Amino acid sequence: MKLYPYVIELKRPSYRLIDFISQLLLLISLTALTYAFFEGLPLNKLAIFLSAVGIIGWWIICIWKSRNEQIPFYRLGLFVACLGWWYLPKGGWICAIYLLAGFFEKQAKFPDELAFDQEEIVVNSFPKKHINWDDLNNVIIKDGLLTIDFKNNKLLQKEIQSGSNVKDELDFNEFCRNRLLQKD
Repeated sequence: MKLYPYVIELKRPSYRLIDFISQLLLLISLTALTYAFFEGLPLNKLAIFLSAVGIIGWWIICIWKSRNEQIPFYRLGLFVACLGWWYLPKGGWICAIYLLAGFFEKQAKFPDELAFDQEEIVVNSFPKKHINWDDLNNVIIKDGLLTIDFKNNKLLQKEIQSGSNVKDELDFNEFCRNRLLQKD
């Protein structure tokens, strides 16, 4: 595992749309599981009941996290819903959709980070992106705004997560300036 002298976390966007879709999927599952449980379909009623209770329990935990200004991850609820769909007749393909939604929900909420070292800049995404220092004109943080100026006239400006101070900005800018001077 490589250690980077500077890791800059970009400001998090609003996850309301992702949360809405996750909650909608959980509501659809609860509706389907409740219907199947009370309609007497040939299924494992205990598994269906436990899945519904698990979804409700995890949903309550996520609402509590959201109210305490934490980022809620609905993926465990989506995985429990996946198990519930597995026990429903012809629910296997829907189970696969919930399984994918659970995996991608975590990735969609992963914080955007850029890691800086002497060799390159790595953008923490899927898949990871590597930026060579030779491709850059300038990199600077000023007033909480990261600016990366590429030689191909592309400009990237992103707000960084709060928590840096003037000394951190000066140290980072000095590191980048020295690294850009070394390539020339």
